Amino acid sequence: MRFYSLISSLILSVFLLFISGSESMKTLKHLTVRRGESLTVPCLYEKKYKSHPKYLCRGYFWSSCTIVAKTNTSSTGISVTQNMFTVDLKNLQDSDSGWYWCAVEIGGYGTVDDGYSVYLTVSSDHGLWVKNSRVIGQEGGRVSVQGNYSSGYKNKEKKWCRFKDWSCYTFQNSTVNISDDKNNRSFRVEMIGLQKSDAGWYWFSAGDVGVTVHLNVTERPTTTTAAVTTVPTTQKTTTSSTTSATTKETTTTTTTNLTTNAPSANTKKTSDE
Repeated sequence: MRFYSLISSLILSVFLLFISGSESMKTLKHLTVRRGESLTVPCLYEKKYKSHPKYLCRGYFWSSCTIVAKTNTSSTGISVTQNMFTVDLKNLQDSDSGWYWCAVEIGGYGTVDDGYSVYLTVSSDHGLWVKNSRVIGQEGGRVSVQGNYSSGYKNKEKKWCRFKDWSCYTFQNSTVNISDDKNNRSFRVEMIGLQKSDAGWYWFSAGDVGVTVHLNVTERPTTTTAAVTTVPTTQKTTTSSTTSATTKETTTTTTTNLTTNAPSANTKKTSDE
């Protein structure tokens, strides 16, 4: 009896260690989305996993979760960029709520894959949402993200964070402004002086709940000026008489306008046994 109790405690400890996730993988712990809408799950991984297959699976238990999308297969909605892979989940319903895992396949007989868990809440009355999950800004310009939250998150800490380096802003600085209107339970994030390096995935959080946002930064448009050329001309007039000859020179300036026609322009279980 004591032996079985020891074994059960050991199994539980291992499970709890696993459910907390791996340091080699990262994602948010809790994502939320409104019913019927779409959501992108971003998953960070270390460079050592660059050549490994990546996947997202669903299920409370890591050992038996079901693969939703996987790289190197016919799965759609999964993409890999640098040290991150993303999975698009569309037309989400209440039944889609639950535990998911960002994971990489390690390979080799008896080896366990690496992963990190995230809980997804789908509801018509959830904690946090944004008006646009994908925004576009121009280099040198600014862009804003607006959203709302339920009354339960009114006094929770609000943060704007970047997936690329896991850095977060909780207050206003020279490049990020965060405003929180508690009366209307709304927030607004404004990024100023955008650079191309600012592009990528972000998340806004209220307490432990987060929502993802993708920022695309376009190049600043180039401007062209029409050429103006000044061409001097000389007019010569000669007056003759029997007693004197007077020569007059009159210089006039003609401006020619030149018009240029521009072209119109990502085995949750042990690997295969």
